[in-house]
Amino acid sequence: MATIDRQATTLALAHALSAAERGLAVIPLSRTKLPALRSPHRDDPTAPPCHGECGRFGHGVYDASTDPRRIRELFAAAPWATGYGIACGLDPHHLIGIDLDTKSDTDSSAALRELALRHLFTIPDTVVVLTPSGGRHLWLSGPPDVVVPNSAGRLAPGIDIRGAGGYLVGPGSRTEHGVYGTAPGTAHLAPAPCPASLLRLLMPPPRSHAPTAASTSQQGQGLVQFVLAAHEGQRNTRLFWAACRAYENDLGPHLTEALVDAAVRTGLTEREARSTITSASRMASHRL
Repeated sequence: MATIDRQATTLALAHALSAAERGLAVIPLSRTKLPALRSPHRDDPTAPPCHGECGRFGHGVYDASTDPRRIRELFAAAPWATGYGIACGLDPHHLIGIDLDTKSDTDSSAALRELALRHLFTIPDTVVVLTPSGGRHLWLSGPPDVVVPNSAGRLAPGIDIRGAGGYLVGPGSRTEHGVYGTAPGTAHLAPAPCPASLLRLLMPPPRSHAPTAASTSQQGQGLVQFVLAAHEGQRNTRLFWAACRAYENDLGPHLTEALVDAAVRTGLTEREARSTITSASRMASHRL
């Protein structure tokens, strides 16, 4: 059973409600930075994907809301929550998070400066959240018609991107490593527009080969987007489900490379992605 720190939960709820007033959709997080409410479908691996249509809590970022009543209900269902997550990619800010990590051997801040010099953009004044480990989260606003995928280390070593389907730990959250807080002088700012040159770097690179008709079908593209929208804790499950559907509909061989690419962009290794897809192909063949 999770330990309940009522003071931390009360503070997290207060910060979450304050963020919601600024148009930021939020969910409760545990001390591990994961969604505090577990999926109601976790014991059924064959369950179809659900983004909350079942009416229950526990769908991660898809539970996120700016409605004070719903936020209070979410926290009431998770009294062990000590933080909150802010969903990326949603109206009105279409938030994009630039996560500058300190755990890698490279200097992520220097890597971002190098990218800025090489591609002729500057990071505008914007909200900066300081992490307990010494990292930084830069908040940027994206265009409403652009879907920025999550990625880990693709832009540069030590730089992760939180986009559609992802979330950022909100300032004021308490985790097992410490408290997140805004950098001095940035708390009053709104997320600044993402520079166009940087936005282009955040988008998936074009594929080098000409796609087949099957791989460009609406269904195939939908499965790829489903995988791209995964965040930590969902990546293997989403990839497995998408690969099963692909093989059941004779799209598997044509869609494998696109699914691998999508999974790698969410943070899985290529080896993990291919292993998951292989398992899905075996299961699908048994069902046929």
